[in-house]
Amino acid sequence: MSFALPDGLPRGQFLPSELPRVWVSDEFPRNVEELWPRLLSEQSAYGLVPLLCQPDAMGTPLSLEQVDAVSLEEELAADFAEYRRRRLPWWTDPTPVLAPEGIEPWPHDPGPPFEQWPGLAPSMPTTPASPSPEEAASNLLAWLVKRGLLYECRLALVPARRGSDALALIGWSGGGYLPLLCALTRSWEDRFGAQVVAVFGSEVYVSAARPPVEAEHANLLALEHVLSTADNIVDDPPTPFPEYAMDLPGRTFWSFWWD
Repeated sequence: MSFALPDGLPRGQFLPSELPRVWVSDEFPRNVEELWPRLLSEQSAYGLVPLLCQPDAMGTPLSLEQVDAVSLEEELAADFAEYRRRRLPWWTDPTPVLAPEGIEPWPHDPGPPFEQWPGLAPSMPTTPASPSPEEAASNLLAWLVKRGLLYECRLALVPARRGSDALALIGWSGGGYLPLLCALTRSWEDRFGAQVVAVFGSEVYVSAARPPVEAEHANLLALEHVLSTADNIVDDPPTPFPEYAMDLPGRTFWSFWWD
């Protein structure tokens, strides 16, 4: 079953795939920076989430019931316990890790400053200086366009109640455990005004209208990013956890990729 489309779209088609049907443009929209804010503003009217993605990133849709079934705090607490068990020998040994010839030794990583799962980072309030979630998403889109990162992408319109469910409904296949990642993005949407803007290859770009501003809260969010299992957070290139966390206060977009 197809659905009503907003006006002013480029050429495109409904994918002949499993429900839910997804509409995808034939090419990267030349006017995407003007089109994108309007699609976000019309999201509630049409029930369609805009997403920039490569067609080959789409797979078998993930049932939203599988995302609903994720007990996020329980899952992250268990994942952190296992992550800490595996990493603790490196965190407690200050000896520099050997690097390939010609490369400076990788810095010592003391790891997160927690012995037990500390809980989720708290929700951030809206302030007069805060962009709206739509503005933050549009700013990230403009940044990606300026750097030429999206031209192999297409515009997808995904029938979803909330933007954070789009990854599940396109069956994103780039890496990571999709039910957990979708549960995380749902929670970030609620706490930080987050929006998944683009997925290509094994990369995901997320805007955040209300990011943490305090170091304490940034440490908590950094741990959530680590537990997403994305390889770029502290592993590639090797980045000490405190350094990664220090870069998060006030940062209005986050990127993740899986090797």
